[in-house]
Amino acid sequence: MSSGRYSRAVLCGRRTLIQGSTQGVGFRPWACQTARYLGLTGSVRNVSGGVMVDAFGPARALASLGRALRDPPLVGALIESVVEADLELTGEAPSTFLIAQSESAPCDDRRAVALAPDLPTCRACLDELADPGARRHRYAFVACAHCGPRYTMVRKLPYDRDGTAMADFPLCPECAREYRTPEDRRFHAEATACPDCGPQLKLLTPSGGECARGDAALDEAIRALASGCVLAAQGVGGFHLACDASDATAISILRDRKRRPRKPLAVLVGSVLEAEKHALVTAEARVLLESAARPIVVLRRRVDSSLADAVAPGSPMVGLMLPYTALHSLLLDGFGAPLVMTSANFSGEPIAYCYEESREDLACVADAILVHDREILSPCDDSVVSPAPSGPIFLRRSRGYVPRPIRLERPLRHTILACGGEWGNTICMVHGERAWVSAHVGDMESAASVERLERTVEQWQEWLGLEPEVVAHDLHPGYESTRFARSLPVERTIAVQHHHAHMISVLAEHQMRGPALGLIWDGTGHGNDGCAWGGELLMGDAAECHRLATFRPLPLAGGERAIREPWRLALALLDDAFDGAPPLHALDLFRGLSEQRVDRVRALISAPAFAPLAHGVGRYLDAFGALLLSRPTATFQGELAQAVNFLASGRDEAAYPFDLDRSAEPWTIDLRASAREMTVDLLSGLAPSKIADRIHATLIAAGEAAIREALRGLGDTPPVVLGGGCFQNPLLVDGLERRLGGDLQVLRAIELPPGDGGLSLGQAIVADAIASAARGG
Repeated sequence: MSSGRYSRAVLCGRRTLIQGSTQGVGFRPWACQTARYLGLTGSVRNVSGGVMVDAFGPARALASLGRALRDPPLVGALIESVVEADLELTGEAPSTFLIAQSESAPCDDRRAVALAPDLPTCRACLDELADPGARRHRYAFVACAHCGPRYTMVRKLPYDRDGTAMADFPLCPECAREYRTPEDRRFHAEATACPDCGPQLKLLTPSGGECARGDAALDEAIRALASGCVLAAQGVGGFHLACDASDATAISILRDRKRRPRKPLAVLVGSVLEAEKHALVTAEARVLLESAARPIVVLRRRVDSSLADAVAPGSPMVGLMLPYTALHSLLLDGFGAPLVMTSANFSGEPIAYCYEESREDLACVADAILVHDREILSPCDDSVVSPAPSGPIFLRRSRGYVPRPIRLERPLRHTILACGGEWGNTICMVHGERAWVSAHVGDMESAASVERLERTVEQWQEWLGLEPEVVAHDLHPGYESTRFARSLPVERTIAVQHHHAHMISVLAEHQMRGPALGLIWDGTGHGNDGCAWGGELLMGDAAECHRLATFRPLPLAGGERAIREPWRLALALLDDAFDGAPPLHALDLFRGLSEQRVDRVRALISAPAFAPLAHGVGRYLDAFGALLLSRPTATFQGELAQAVNFLASGRDEAAYPFDLDRSAEPWTIDLRASAREMTVDLLSGLAPSKIADRIHATLIAAGEAAIREALRGLGDTPPVVLGGGCFQNPLLVDGLERRLGGDLQVLRAIELPPGDGGLSLGQAIVADAIASAARGG
């Protein structure tokens, strides 16, 4: 429809700036098609601050376009703001509506952009993948304006092909025609390509020799999986290790090579129907599985599942995800059964993403290596979520959610970089009222992890055009993330107490300032007194907080070794509960331990220099888990705490007795009576699931008691924050929400993990408050 139909008297102009997740979601093609349908002329273009629409036509049609721009029907789009202004027409009106060349803009505008996360392969592209007559039949890099990689292939903003990894792949004539055709779903699709002009697969031997390319590489990879091999497959965010999820031998080989003896492995299934054969899929879980983020969803496993027990040894749970790339779909279709799909890295190392950098490590873990030639610019692990009655709980927030920012209640006064913690590290950059929390970086256990942290900081600073004025870090002086933060050339670095950061992170998510009561439970965090905190009730806001209550500490005999050998924690707990004379010989846990070994650890417990005190609820769960499951060792952080959670049935059981000592400063939650009665239950043969239920009931009751007592002395009733890694446990979250939610406002992490994956956001908010106070407000 031409603007010539309208006289200049009725022709109006409107300029609209749309900010949010508008780049990489097909917004420009959709806006162009919508405007043409409404008979408008003008243009749409990416700008560094979002998407700009200049439209001309009758006022009624402009109003219709304005409404549509506020609510686009696009997967991955998230509108934060829409700003409209009249646009004066000078000269002749445009003859049509088109997509104009993108514009760079000052850094302030760049920060308003929320680039879309990677998007799963759409239905139309999957149909094309399966169609023998289609140009992109079995092409592992099929994509369009509505699907494909985004975050992981972007080099710079605005989001245009020449600013992505696809700049290395000039379009062939047919792909270029699709790219220029407004009616085509590949209209301005920056990830589009075909077998003639796009990325290609290549199958390599562990030594780097080439076996096959293209379709032949895919066929050989599927044959390798069918023969029981471990395949390293390069995806959008890094390498996965894949093998037959029903083959216990193949899984055992993968575990040995990856050095991951017991930690659960994710499983890729082709559909929700397939997922229902292996797990109990609730309506909430189905929504998560099929969402655009396609996270790994932790579900209760069906007893008749054909998955090998080695997928998650000793656990009633299994982590399932649906395909989100064409390569996933091709591998599943060719193999015909679920596949283990776990990140290709040694335990404690960051995910491998570049073949040249990781070829030696990949050669150690894989029998065959499937690579491609599209550069991964931002490595990104899979996200992991656990369904809960009040909404999903993030265990890891990464692919599918990053790089969307979190909007704060008010702008911060400083540009902040927060460097996170030591486990499950993320960084956070804050400018104004937006906070960008990075993808999962990993545990700072190796030089490779620290290097990944450095790269992540450099990349986000470049993307956002930010130079931090203040750098925040954990209070622990020995953390690698702390050392890195202190090495940066900035005006000021600020140490933030671990649990204070956890509390403020949750408040920030909910756009609240405080003050609040914070029930912050985790394994370990460096306290203001130099001890290991982790079972805290705090009161305060970003500027300051006070410790009201904590758990009676347990000695860590041998320091960190007690976390890897939680029988030491169990011994310390029982000795404390039974005044040094517990019935050890009657307990299965201690029957396999020599008296000499027990005596040596007892000597450590009585020597403060060799047994630092730890207040963490996570450490209590380790001790309870060691006793309940008769497991003397743990192979990963939180293994036994997780096992106690999974063992519980969720039924209401009576809490064990405990004491809240209000004469101490801070108050002390004392579980010695709980340990004594739990020991009686163990010796009487009570079902382990009932004991696990009672442990949960005890912690819930103790947390509520401390909160209720704290509220007695307060005039106003503040919100209650649940934070820290222990609140990855849905039973603890649900129990406290039910006990407190009737008369109190209970807040928990929604957009970030409650554990250390969300720590950096809280660090940034606290650091800004401290820096502002130092400068006089």
